[in-house]
Amino acid sequence: MKRLIISLAILTAMAAAGGAKKSHDMSLQRNLKTFNSMVKVLEQNYVDSIRIDDAFNAASRAMLNTVDPYTEYYTADERDALMKMTTGEYAGIGSYITELDGYVCISQPMEGSPAAKAGLMPGDRIVKVDSVMTKGKKNADVSKLLKGIPGTEVRVEVIRPYVADSLKTFVLTREKVTENSVPYFGMVSPSTGYVRLNQYITNSAAEISAALDTLSANPGFSNLILDLRGNGGGLVESAIEILGNFLPKGTPVLRTKGKESEKVYKTTLNPRFKDMPMAVLIDGGTASASEITAGALQDLDRAVLVGTRSFGKGLVQTTFPLPNDALLKVTVSKYYIPSGRLIQALDYSRRNEDGSVARTPDSLTNVYHTARGREVRDGGGLQPDSVVKGISYSDVLYNLITKNKFFDYATRYRAAHPEAPAIGDFAIDDAAYAEFADYVAQGDMKYDTSFDALLKELRKQADEQGYMTEANDSTLKELEKSLGSDLSRDLQLKKDEIKVYLEEEIASRYYGEKGRVAVEVRSDPAVERAVEILESPLYEAILKGEGK
Repeated sequence: MKRLIISLAILTAMAAAGGAKKSHDMSLQRNLKTFNSMVKVLEQNYVDSIRIDDAFNAASRAMLNTVDPYTEYYTADERDALMKMTTGEYAGIGSYITELDGYVCISQPMEGSPAAKAGLMPGDRIVKVDSVMTKGKKNADVSKLLKGIPGTEVRVEVIRPYVADSLKTFVLTREKVTENSVPYFGMVSPSTGYVRLNQYITNSAAEISAALDTLSANPGFSNLILDLRGNGGGLVESAIEILGNFLPKGTPVLRTKGKESEKVYKTTLNPRFKDMPMAVLIDGGTASASEITAGALQDLDRAVLVGTRSFGKGLVQTTFPLPNDALLKVTVSKYYIPSGRLIQALDYSRRNEDGSVARTPDSLTNVYHTARGREVRDGGGLQPDSVVKGISYSDVLYNLITKNKFFDYATRYRAAHPEAPAIGDFAIDDAAYAEFADYVAQGDMKYDTSFDALLKELRKQADEQGYMTEANDSTLKELEKSLGSDLSRDLQLKKDEIKVYLEEEIASRYYGEKGRVAVEVRSDPAVERAVEILESPLYEAILKGEGK
């Protein structure tokens, strides 16, 4: 009798599942038929002509907005952008560009690229590409002009600020360009090496390997910092290959689970650094494949995580071809790191009434355990083992960045000081900082501090509520004078933090992103904390669950 009841229950469940699928399929067919009919009615009856391609693209993206932000539709024209994201490769002159004062400017030529070899420099304002005048155009427009078939020539005319002969012409031969994944590596102490990884593309693992080879030539190299801050991820396969440097061959580091499939990823390399003490730097920009790397190393007690909580993306995408050379990138699975936890922070299947998605509260996350038994939690990203807060931008620093004051002054400084300083040793003295402060003060930079907004609101409320007496008005004026924006005062008050950012920007003029990072790590609190942990008994204490 008991077996009969169980059999009936199974049959009932199967019937229910079959019925649900049939209902779903019927709903799909019904809505597709309705949509097809709607398009025909519009096409035949709408008073004006319909831009069919635009309408279909908009409808497609609106539908995808109901699932998650990682499931995306790419037209034939947009395929190149997706391919560049996954391979880091494209054909062109090899330079980042930015919009500034009505021009598209060279932001940073890539090391070894046609742009770098030809002598294009950050700050150069592009005025003409071949026969096309470019003033007033957008980045995307100029980018299309600069890209092309490898081996073809492109003529670029620029205005170079702060030099006598400012109009310069360059004839460049386009090449297949590959973006670097590792902008910088080096020793940050006599025994600790540092590697920054910006993305996970096809060449990332090879670049990591090359960086480790170079660091290994240093006889003191015995600890490693892997910096994944701001790394939004990329190819899962690259993450697995990189993990192979630090974990025994055959170690399970990832499990993906989709609607009808499940896959386990294991390391395939013989590790060269299986026992080297490691710290991994993470922050809110650490996501996807970089969280796979950091999460696996944490779960297996192979590294200490330093920084702030990571983004929390536990979803995996793959692409599917569509008619007319279009592509659909679809979230096909969720991933689970070695402890068994899913670190996805947002559940897109459960939306609020307004369509928004809330982050999983810490109180609703579940406890898992690392290889040594330390407690870790799912949902909401990776929690660091040692918390080091990120940079907090003051109002004046934020405005100096967004108003391009550092960018422009660094261009001016490079023109006046053509000799390259030693990478990593560059520093500006008080006289150079005073010159920068004068340059900013003589410009038209205006800004409001957070205090300005608060004081304006306080004055408004006091006036509306009838509290604006002569005494209160006088008090508010004193507060506005002492707490409101004062450029000259703020340039001196925030000199130390401004000076660091200024040194980074100027260093990039001589050595590109490599120079910027080399200067940045000298005074980076997270790097300092990582060195402190790696070079003390605290490292083993944290991995044993005895230290924080």
